[in-house]
Amino acid sequence: MLYWLLKWVFVGPWLRLFFRAEVRGLENIPDEGPVVLVGNHLSFVDSIFMPLYVKRPVSFLAKSEYFTGKGIKGWLTRVMMKGTGQLPIDRSGGKASEASLNTGLRVLGEGRVLALYPEGTRSPDGYLYRGRTGVARTILAAGCPVVPVAVKNTEKVMPIGSKWPKIVPISVIAGPALDFTRFAGMEGDRFVLRSITDEIMHELQQLSEQEYRDVYASSVRAKLQHA
Repeated sequence: MLYWLLKWVFVGPWLRLFFRAEVRGLENIPDEGPVVLVGNHLSFVDSIFMPLYVKRPVSFLAKSEYFTGKGIKGWLTRVMMKGTGQLPIDRSGGKASEASLNTGLRVLGEGRVLALYPEGTRSPDGYLYRGRTGVARTILAAGCPVVPVAVKNTEKVMPIGSKWPKIVPISVIAGPALDFTRFAGMEGDRFVLRSITDEIMHELQQLSEQEYRDVYASSVRAKLQHA
């Protein structure tokens, strides 16, 4: 209920009014049944604008820290996360990664829409970075349609460290569904997982028109933080 109230009453109408987004290709998203949306990740607000224009409810896997904040800010963040369909996950690796996979598969097993960011974290500088293969594992285990959805200019709406959004034109563009059924049963092959992930990143690069860098965004972020 909160999801629909935010989307159609309290938040969504204002966002549509002020941002006037360019939206293309959403007919590529199936009207029913499980589907994985894979997207580039420029800003915190990507998880708001993408589901705003997708007809079906969209669930995201979000880091658990968003759900444990203290005070009024922590409460507001928690309400927004739950209200926009985001699910808490532990991103520390090992058993936590397996739990994240199972959470995603549960969403898809219920016939819902799951959105994943292959880069694993926000781009620190607007480039598109190397995808992580955990997304490919989920895709092969679920065996459902995969639709790439790219956003543009969201990093200008809410730059890292900013407190208030800026009104700039944005785009939400979905490409044709990707078919990975030829790799069914091969989720244990790391070369297959890398091939799938690279194909996804290529499609996102074509849609987003970002410059691609074949390194992990988290590594670049760590270097910038210690510079």
